[in-house]
Amino acid sequence: MTTTRRATRSRVTKETSISISLDLDGSGTVEVATGLPFFDHMLGQIGKHGGFDLTVSADGDIEIDAHHTVEDTGILLGAALKEALGDKAGVRRFASIRVPLDEAAVDCILDLSGRPFLVYDIDPPGQKILGDPPFDPQLMEEFWRAVADAAGLTLHLSLIRGKNTHHIIEASCKAVARALRDAVRIDDPGGSVPSTKGTL
Repeated sequence: MTTTRRATRSRVTKETSISISLDLDGSGTVEVATGLPFFDHMLGQIGKHGGFDLTVSADGDIEIDAHHTVEDTGILLGAALKEALGDKAGVRRFASIRVPLDEAAVDCILDLSGRPFLVYDIDPPGQKILGDPPFDPQLMEEFWRAVADAAGLTLHLSLIRGKNTHHIIEASCKAVARALRDAVRIDDPGGSVPSTKGTL
């Protein structure tokens, strides 16, 4: 079992330039700048409620659309998560939680399976979230798909109820954060991999 579970990743394309550092055993310290204030707020929720130290710096073509920045950040966050987890020896692996935010409630079920799969059963009212620039909530599905694919997560997100788009999206981010916090926790001091295959 590794004693440090940290990763730093960077990625440059013609559309985005992003760097991320992640410490799974941090204290929830977050420093985020993507040019998308609402997205920054959501990444902050992931770091804080996951108990991770998370730094994200992104420069993307948001004057065209936020899609590239959001998706590429998800790719890099997933890659950092996969690297920080290493061979996943000793982790709890499975986790689930239901998280409310006022009238909204979201379920998250996840498995550090090594098999990427996303079920995204969240359909917010659809209006953009006000800000400068406004944020399209549909982009969060692309974000979580990118995270799941790059990290090798089986991730299910389901909306139980909710009317306010901001509340729904924020509850989903907090739910994933808390589920990840539980799933990555070391609960086998002997450090065995939680799989009959011996690998994840």
